[in-house]
Amino acid sequence: MVSLVPTVASLAPYIVSVLLLLLLLEQISYLIKKRNLPGPLFVPPIIGNIVSLIRNPTSFWHKQSTMAAATSVGLSVNYLIGKFIIYIKDTELSNKIFSNIRPDAFHLVGHPFGKKLFGDHSLIYMFGEEHKSVRRHLAPNFTPKALSTYSTLQQLVILRHLRRWVECFSDGSNPVSLRELIRDLNLETSQTVFVGPYLDKEARVRFCTDYNLFNLGTMAVPINLPGFAFGEARRAVMRLVDTLSICVGKSKAKMASKEEPTCLIDFWMHSTISENLPPPPHSKDREISCLLVDFLFAAQDASTSSLLWAVVLLESEPEVLRRVREEVARIWSPESNALITADQLAEMSYTRSVAREVLRYRPPASMVPHVAASDFTLTESYTIPKGAIVFPSVFDSSFQGFTEPDRFDPDRFSETRKEDQLFKRNFLVFGSGSHQCVGQRYALNHLVLFIAMFSSLLDFKRLRSDGCDEIVYCPTISPKDGCTVFLSSRVKTYPNLSLN
Repeated sequence: MVSLVPTVASLAPYIVSVLLLLLLLEQISYLIKKRNLPGPLFVPPIIGNIVSLIRNPTSFWHKQSTMAAATSVGLSVNYLIGKFIIYIKDTELSNKIFSNIRPDAFHLVGHPFGKKLFGDHSLIYMFGEEHKSVRRHLAPNFTPKALSTYSTLQQLVILRHLRRWVECFSDGSNPVSLRELIRDLNLETSQTVFVGPYLDKEARVRFCTDYNLFNLGTMAVPINLPGFAFGEARRAVMRLVDTLSICVGKSKAKMASKEEPTCLIDFWMHSTISENLPPPPHSKDREISCLLVDFLFAAQDASTSSLLWAVVLLESEPEVLRRVREEVARIWSPESNALITADQLAEMSYTRSVAREVLRYRPPASMVPHVAASDFTLTESYTIPKGAIVFPSVFDSSFQGFTEPDRFDPDRFSETRKEDQLFKRNFLVFGSGSHQCVGQRYALNHLVLFIAMFSSLLDFKRLRSDGCDEIVYCPTISPKDGCTVFLSSRVKTYPNLSLN
């Protein structure tokens, strides 16, 4: 009897034909969305150009920027794992995305595959009234009193690490790459400021391990399986959330007993409890801990990038370094065995201008991806299709509008020139619109404090090599050599202060 059931072999031609048809439709869909914008004419099926992005993100984004610069509209396109992407070089077009001039036209995604990584309770993926409500309840975390408390903690951690660097590397015989040292400094700062006394030594070690896994996952192919960097990162995030949930519970109990806040989570829980109102949305321990992971991601790698570039630029600009040291010396002395007060920090106007220029000249998060929630007419000749991931370039905007934008010039932010106001639309380092960085004053204070203390306490000389200043992505931008320097002490004694 002849079998009527088709064999796999007999179906093979049809399966191949269907697959080829789907791949052809994928290419046609890409070309329709691309229209006349610059970008590859053919993209690898399914995965697109994700391999090129992961292998060399610097080269990938430089090509997108170069292609965009060659057009009158300042746009270019590409394709990544089923996602059509649009790169925006032009500042005015970037502001259209940030300002969300049509409600809910774009949703911030923070990372092309971030929702899988950060989870469902991330502030990045909240919109509308839900987002506004959560931001309102975050406001007490960044009052002058809270920032003053954080400043004390920030300085104590900075001083401890600078002292350790001097003890280990100040003989001047061997250069040291600052990238990992500054990452460790920032991770301890974030832990101490955000959840302070609620992490014991063992939890801090686990915390560091999981955060490093999380960081690796942001640069990996989004395969959520064991053994893959992205999958390990997702599980690390879940463990971080578990650890932070315990901290949230401890803080709630402490604030309920009317004790004074000593870290960010305390200020957060104190404001929630003192209102004597029903708990606000997203106030369960686990939901709050998910929001804390957002803070960690924003504070950790962005600050590491900024501190590295601050050292690079101060070393290459001796006159800027001299002026910083002179200003700090008039206001604060290491020999005083005291920390920089809030009033003294406010007096450091030139050092703050240096910090702002570091952020303009080398914005840590060089792009801020959004997804189009619907078709959006961006220019007269181009409509962004629904579902496209849009990359407004903060980096490119930083080099538009400003006076001699390619020159590192802190005086542009002085009271006389006020370029931060004149070209406010170009200074997008903290974002703009409803998702503008809620912790920007904290981040700027951290950079100013580091610049003041590092410059006052240490002498440093760069070990220059070919391409050492080239930009690499990890995932925020960093100098290629990790800022390799020779260190030595400028002072005989360090402030004898402790977190305890």
